[in-house]
Amino acid sequence: MDWAALVERSGRGWRAPALAAVVALLAGLPGLLALPPLDRDESRFAEASAQMLETGDFVAPRFQDTPRFKKPVGIYWLQAAAVRAVSHVEDRQIWPYRIPSLLGAMLAAAACAWGAAAFASPGRCLVAGGILGASFLLSAEASIAATDGVLAGAVTLAMAALGRIYLSGHCGPSAGRGTKALFWAGLALSILVKGPIGPMVVALTVVILCLWDRKARWLLPLGWGWGLLAIAALVGPWAMAVTVASDGAFWGASLGGDLAPKLLHGEESHGAPPGFYLLLAPLMLFPATLLLPAGLVAGWRGRASPAIRFALCWLVPAWLVFEAVPTKLIHYPLPVYGALAWLMAAALAEPIGRRAAWIGAALMVLAALVFAVLGPIAVARVGAGEGMGLAIAVALAYLAAGAAGAWLTLRGRALEGLLAAAALALVAHGLFLGVLAPQLRPLWLSNRAARALAAAGASPAEGVIAGPVTVAGYEEPSLVFLLGSDTVLGDAADAAQAIAEGRPAIVEARQTAPFQAALATQHVAARRAGEGAGLDYSNNQHDVLQIFLPVQGPASEVKP
Repeated sequence: MDWAALVERSGRGWRAPALAAVVALLAGLPGLLALPPLDRDESRFAEASAQMLETGDFVAPRFQDTPRFKKPVGIYWLQAAAVRAVSHVEDRQIWPYRIPSLLGAMLAAAACAWGAAAFASPGRCLVAGGILGASFLLSAEASIAATDGVLAGAVTLAMAALGRIYLSGHCGPSAGRGTKALFWAGLALSILVKGPIGPMVVALTVVILCLWDRKARWLLPLGWGWGLLAIAALVGPWAMAVTVASDGAFWGASLGGDLAPKLLHGEESHGAPPGFYLLLAPLMLFPATLLLPAGLVAGWRGRASPAIRFALCWLVPAWLVFEAVPTKLIHYPLPVYGALAWLMAAALAEPIGRRAAWIGAALMVLAALVFAVLGPIAVARVGAGEGMGLAIAVALAYLAAGAAGAWLTLRGRALEGLLAAAALALVAHGLFLGVLAPQLRPLWLSNRAARALAAAGASPAEGVIAGPVTVAGYEEPSLVFLLGSDTVLGDAADAAQAIAEGRPAIVEARQTAPFQAALATQHVAARRAGEGAGLDYSNNQHDVLQIFLPVQGPASEVKP
């Protein structure tokens, strides 16, 4: 079969963005549907969005009584809208809160393919969008109810539109008002979701590009007047409302409490030296890792081309900023991965050189080996021995993806290698996040505790027993999300008080002795109705969450 001709036909017109979005959908959907709530950021975002729906306050997001002023409001609005559209806040299911992230990933892949259409053949447009959509990093963010999947979609859309506007003055297709509107819409969405990141990427690209070209005339018809007014109209009302609602505290917490510490030092033990993202790139781009060296070579050799120049100006300055910032989280460079996808797709325009092919094949095999060992290590680490067979199957799928991609690339069939690796990697990734990870039950401690509470007939959501639940010795946000916004995170005395008031309590095993003492002081009794045990991966600590219910009559001890 002539795979090149098939890809070329499949990428014509609207099909390249549509198929790229489908690739992102297939990559992100298994984790979205199957993974329990994650700690800690995902559950904080989801809980704050749930509280918006419960309270009707859509200006100042909160996690219980604590304001969430680190990020703008956009992600909370999107999550609340998704829940209202397909679910109910009372259900406390995590998957609806992840829908915006999946849609953001699909938008990123589609926009990447659409932007590439200004300079590349239909087949390479489809390849560029598919590379981004199938990448491990984007598919992982598509499965998490946080900001970065949506941010990737917003920034990639803005940059794809900006690229088409730039190339329209360099023999590219004409960029009309619709393209300019998409640029400003993507930029506005990025601001509402994560503040300065989108404008930073755009500004760095524009400045370096103008310095390189020694002219900036192409910026004049961008629609500055109505574009900036549109951003002000979209962002301004909420910015004023949150300033009033928080007495200005939002800006201090967002800029001084969140952004500034990340710029000055490695916040929350997430520091790493420069080069961290470069080292991780072969893993984060998997299964397109085999084209990474060829893409960099294509960028250097083709830098005189306006399209390649734009991709380099999108990629390099922002990447250097991310490398220079002391705080390192693996998803930070995701807004510039679209530029990498452009360069890697451009490398397929000519046969890949022998050295680039060998380096790409080696990186591909190495990345496959890393992913292959993750499942067995996780199963062994958490003691979920029954999942070892599945973990080995996932490992074999990853190894097959790496081997097929490397072998075909070395035989001069890089496109076929990419297609084979992508198909196998999508299967492997779906099995890993959609099947294996949910079976690692000791990792999902909050989920186990919530299920044990329900099995004991003590879930306040079912109306059988009065709430709220008080939790002692365990404070992960996922448990608050699962049990409800009014869950009390306290100590042993608070748990005993809950029992005295006829409410359930969840007590971590290390708090049992002070809990017993507090019960004795209050002359009340509790019966142990179940437990959930596992690994709190946020602090690498094994916990046992015991379910206690009140019993009738005075007593001074915990009854088995």
